[in-house]
Amino acid sequence: MKFSNTLIFWYLQNNRELPWRKTKNPYFIWLSEIMLQQTRVAQGTAYYLKFSESFPTVFDLAKADESTVLKMWQGLGYYSRARNLHYSAKQIAEEFNGEFPSTYKEIIKLKGIGDYTASAIASICFNEPTAVVDGNVYRVLSRYFGINTAINSSAGIKEFKALAQTLIDESKPGTHNQAIMDFGALHCKPQNPLCETCPFADSCVALEKKLTKELPVKEKKIKVRNRYFNFLVVKTNTNKTILSERKGKGIWQGLYQFPLIESDTNIDKNELVSSKEFINLFPNETTLSLFNKKEIIHKLSHQHLYTQFWIVETATSSEAKIKWNTINKYPVPVLIANFLETFQSEK
Repeated sequence: MKFSNTLIFWYLQNNRELPWRKTKNPYFIWLSEIMLQQTRVAQGTAYYLKFSESFPTVFDLAKADESTVLKMWQGLGYYSRARNLHYSAKQIAEEFNGEFPSTYKEIIKLKGIGDYTASAIASICFNEPTAVVDGNVYRVLSRYFGINTAINSSAGIKEFKALAQTLIDESKPGTHNQAIMDFGALHCKPQNPLCETCPFADSCVALEKKLTKELPVKEKKIKVRNRYFNFLVVKTNTNKTILSERKGKGIWQGLYQFPLIESDTNIDKNELVSSKEFINLFPNETTLSLFNKKEIIHKLSHQHLYTQFWIVETATSSEAKIKWNTINKYPVPVLIANFLETFQSEK
């Protein structure tokens, strides 16, 4: 209990003013927690405000079409979060009449919600004493207790969850959870933690043993895969282009893209026009030019995309059905959104 009291005392003096902290409405807490996964608070806040204004209730989000949701999510990345959010909103609206589930066991059944998000919603909105464990919590606990179990191992996940659960203040679980997350984000930071002014300085194992840089421990990352993308940006005489929705379960599912030819390495103009895919797409005469003179490297968690945008001018194409003056209404990956911003500003 002493740990939690010290933590909450620190929090009451140092907590961040965040828009979702002004409510206990589970819908808004859910929105914020999903958006802040893999996203910095500064970036996530702008999206949260936009979403909560456009979709003030779960019913509003449920009745929106997926393309609209993805367009509003554009730039946040990890688009499966948006698709799962939309799917669960429809489930809550249709099956639960808009009533958000009120227990951890029910909340975690919703698509796209894991232990951390379910614990956050259950504790903040419904006062259920379920401890959150995210990157900030792993860091605080591993340093304070001197734990060197890898935080991304199955053993580590179980160990830290069990430990976090023993520390939670059952009378103020929501405040405790928000306190430990803020403490990790603002004080016990990944780099340069503020050890000199830390309220736990007299009992932190990492500080005593000079292990703050070594903890927490992570197992080796998955090998990054390099991929080579050639996007074909079509311009017809009638000012139309080809843009199609990505299907399947891969990256950017549900987003739109220009025709894509993926190669094993970076290729030049001659290699591109002689490829079978290019010939099949453009049997008629075309003018081809490379837009970005320097290869664009777009880094995702497990893959790096080495990208070239080729401008393909052709008189006509049966596949070109999208008018250039409507292209900005389609949800696209940030890689393509950045290209469009530059391309359209230069026209």
